[in-house]
Amino acid sequence: MATFIMKGKYSLDSVKRISGERTVKANEIVRGCGGSIVNVYATLGEADILAIVEFPGIAEAMKASVDLSRELGISFATTPALSVEEFDRLIGGKS
Repeated sequence: MATFIMKGKYSLDSVKRISGERTVKANEIVRGCGGSIVNVYATLGEADILAIVEFPGIAEAMKASVDLSRELGISFATTPALSVEEFDRLIGGKS
């Protein structure tokens, strides 16, 4: 599984629908795209939501990002991520 960072921004309408039920729906959408949520944080600043999510690949991450936006009214910017240890092995040339 590949790791992705999803930064979400609420629309004015989506703020009015914040609820535990919507969180359950987000989990269902991610699982339906073959992914799993590692953790989600409410944040201040440029993003309102920060999620660490795992998907089999980029296609599934893209589908989830669009489906979440469409169903929940939260726009997401989705970025692939590697752990620092994995990055060091990759760039440092060590197996």
